[in-house]
Amino acid sequence: MKFLLDVNVAPRLGDMLHKEGHSYRHIALIGLGDSTDTAILELARRNNEVVITHDLDFGALLAFSNASSPSVITLRLHQINTEAMFKILSVNWHNIEKPLIDGALVLIEQEHIRIRHLPIERRR
Repeated sequence: MKFLLDVNVAPRLGDMLHKEGHSYRHIALIGLGDSTDTAILELARRNNEVVITHDLDFGALLAFSNASSPSVITLRLHQINTEAMFKILSVNWHNIEKPLIDGALVLIEQEHIRIRHLPIERRR
């Protein structure tokens, strides 16, 4: 899978994902550290990448845009260290891989994971 890491995610997570056979780009390392969230989503969509972030704004943008891509993983963990993030991704990969391929917003919190398939239906 191809990942696009937001500026608030350590490039080291990308290195760990790369060792597992994935590819990644980090927004800051490709010179786009000042990009808006909307621009990052569009870049990921064009390149078929999954965004990894700590920023809840990506979920809101997807919900209001009615978009079916790109997939986004939002990490909301108390202990924000790269090893813990990688471990939780690895342990839960079997639950999140297919939704990410199909188009999903995956919110990973300390005690649970929520998956919302894209496009996100707005409640009336």
